[in-house]
Amino acid sequence: MKLFNEKFRRTAGSLLVLGGLGMACTGVNAAGFALIEQSVPDMGTAYAGAAARAESAGTLFFNPAGMTRLPGTRFAAAVHLIEPDTEFSNEGTTYVSGAPILGNDGGDAGDLAAVPHFYLTHQLDDKTWFGLAVNTPFGLTTEYKSGWVGRYHAIKSEVMTVNINPSVAYKYNDQFSFALGVSMMYLDGEFTNAVDFGLLTGGPAAAGTADGKSKITGDDWGFGANLGLLYEPSQDTRVGMHYRSEVKQNISGDVKFTLPNPALAPLFPNGDVNAEVDLPASFSISGFHQVNSEWALVGDYTWTGWSSIPELRFRFASGLPDGVTTFDWKDTSRVALGTIYTPDGSDWSYRVGAAYDESPIRDAETRSARLPDTDRIWLT
Repeated sequence: MKLFNEKFRRTAGSLLVLGGLGMACTGVNAAGFALIEQSVPDMGTAYAGAAARAESAGTLFFNPAGMTRLPGTRFAAAVHLIEPDTEFSNEGTTYVSGAPILGNDGGDAGDLAAVPHFYLTHQLDDKTWFGLAVNTPFGLTTEYKSGWVGRYHAIKSEVMTVNINPSVAYKYNDQFSFALGVSMMYLDGEFTNAVDFGLLTGGPAAAGTADGKSKITGDDWGFGANLGLLYEPSQDTRVGMHYRSEVKQNISGDVKFTLPNPALAPLFPNGDVNAEVDLPASFSISGFHQVNSEWALVGDYTWTGWSSIPELRFRFASGLPDGVTTFDWKDTSRVALGTIYTPDGSDWSYRVGAAYDESPIRDAETRSARLPDTDRIWLT
């Protein structure tokens, strides 16, 4: 839950700026817009060891091969409440004419979001397990005041995903377990921003004299797969590896304009819109080691392929120029370490963790108002 004090130094309105489906989260989770908040006990160690611990049904998200350590039928569900803070400081935002853009600072764009998950595992026989995970792996909720100085870049950004992920695990022997899962992910988004129709119809001298608004909504189902491996060289040590593929989303929706003058309607018609987004692949390797009867050590490294989203390009059926948001994101790494203390004879465990979570944004020049993201340090 970071406090972002971003200083946008932009010249707004040189082209028709539409609310790109920036797939950008509020910066409260795994860097970028991925939501790592998928297990309550694993949060205690900053998700260190999540692919190897395999002690609850939450292993379905981090490594379904861990199901083979869960006898019988197991169930887990929770809701994470996430509320980020986002601040903007204006250091001279201007129109293309050089005149300052007037407006407020947008307020706190962060909004309270609920991130639920549901997991069910069932042992079919001595070798085979079935699991079902329903969760929210990506998300976004930011909303600035409508009259802020960055209104041409973003006002409201909202993305909701639901991922239905059945999986099967097979225990090959006492050391090796494998798992395969299929993801069916629904995405729904809404994006709004102001449009400088004065600039578009009258040139630089008329910039800021006739503001309107655009609103893009769209949704789609995308599909992917995940693979898991759990290796147990001894009773006290486990290593888990987990891969999630890209999920391709071919988003279809519509754009609606709020126009300052009805005479502009033939030039800026409402209509259908389409965009393609490849949600990133990820790979994790985790370790768990039981030092003694009370203490355990856990660690994790996770790579996320954010370079799969170089840009977001909206294509309009009406023939309007494409609306393009350039990301130029880089792949990222997340490193976490933690420990678990379980006193002898106690039903309670105590967890501590720390993590360094790298942002996919390369520099301030490519940071979007929809995603004021940065590197993060976790302490849990």
